[in-house]
Amino acid sequence: MIKPVNVTRHELIGLKCEALLRAGDKKFSGRLVDETRSTFMIMTEKGKKMLIKEKYDFVFALPEGSVKVSGDSLIGRPRERIKKKIDKW
Repeated sequence: MIKPVNVTRHELIGLKCEALLRAGDKKFSGRLVDETRSTFMIMTEKGKKMLIKEKYDFVFALPEGSVKVSGDSLIGRPRERIKKKIDKW
């Protein structure tokens, strides 16, 4: 089951999320629809947005609450990321 402590090791596609740009005040919110090694595709109200993981912090809505994760800890292909050790943030 997906929990805040193990969110980096789970499938993230389909989760509601908010992306916060580290170097500014820009943010996007919507549902995560696709993922590559270094990007997320988020479906917002205005359409799809491709976001580079390392430039954003992501807040994911989970059944047990929400969790903020640095995009740096999410870099990697989804199938390889789930094999990594859990990052402590």
